[in-house]
This record gives sequence, C-alpha cells and structure tokens, in this order.
Amino acid sequence: MSHALYPGTFDPVHRGHLDVVERASRIFDRVTVAVLENPSKNPVFSAQERVDFLQEALSELQNVSVMRFDGLTVECAKNQGASVILRGLRAVLDFDYEVQTAMMNRHLEPSVETFFLLTKSRYAYISSSLVKQLAKFDAPLDDFVPPSVAKALKRLSSPKA
Repeated sequence: MSHALYPGTFDPVHRGHLDVVERASRIFDRVTVAVLENPSKNPVFSAQERVDFLQEALSELQNVSVMRFDGLTVECAKNQGASVILRGLRAVLDFDYEVQTAMMNRHLEPSVETFFLLTKSRYAYISSSLVKQLAKFDAPLDDFVPPSVAKALKRLSSPKA
C-alpha cells in the first residue's frame, strides 16, 4: 500500500496545495496532509485552524487525512508509515530548495523517497505569502483559496472598530 505524506505550513492553504493533494490522491493509496506547527514562522492561522480548513476542503477525498506535526518531516513520515514525502513544485526556484531538502531527508532516512508533483500552470504563481498580501489589501481571493479561507482572511484583514 502506497502512502504519501504532504507536509507544509499551509498558512493559508490555497488552490495550488489542494490541486497537488487531489492529484496525489489518484496516485497513492493514502495521502496524509501534515500541517507543520512552526510558531517561528509567525502563522496567521493556528495549526488547528489550518487543519480545519484542509479537512473541510478535502472532505470528499476518501483516502486523504489531515494531521498536525512538529519536528522533522522525515520523522513524521516514518511515524505515519509513509514511504513517500510529497512535494509540490511551482517553478525552478522551488526545485533548488526542494532538492536540497530531499537529499537531506534521504540521508536521514533512506527508506523514505521524495515525490515531486508539478502544480497545474494555472496555480504556478500562487503562494500563501501572496494570498496574505492580497487579503491585506482587500483584493478578491475566491480564485486562490477555498471560501472558508477567504472569509477568515477577510475577517482578519478588516479594520477593527
């Protein structure tokens, strides 16, 4: 049984992330989306909120689960019984970083492979950072994030009375 772990901060989750998970769910028997609890990144949403957004957006995919984790991704993969770490790639810039990480993970745990999946071209320019910037300036978000995320971002960016 093939099991892939898709780790990330997902702050916030966007349609590019969801595309990678949906397509991976057709390749692997199981996909676990692992939300990194990394407070040093100063996330906009708590780890639990990010898990909730992902669970809602991915609820129709029967072989996909969502969890929180802290620590090394390769250790999370081992603990979950995943033989693959899934990474989405948008551009060459992503590739350089991801290859370094994959090589380190292979050094730490040779039994866990890294699987790169290119995002669809319509999502190649989307990033969580850009989505947060758009929200800050009250730009439309529906093309980039699920409705619940758009609503939460608008709530956060609206001026306090």
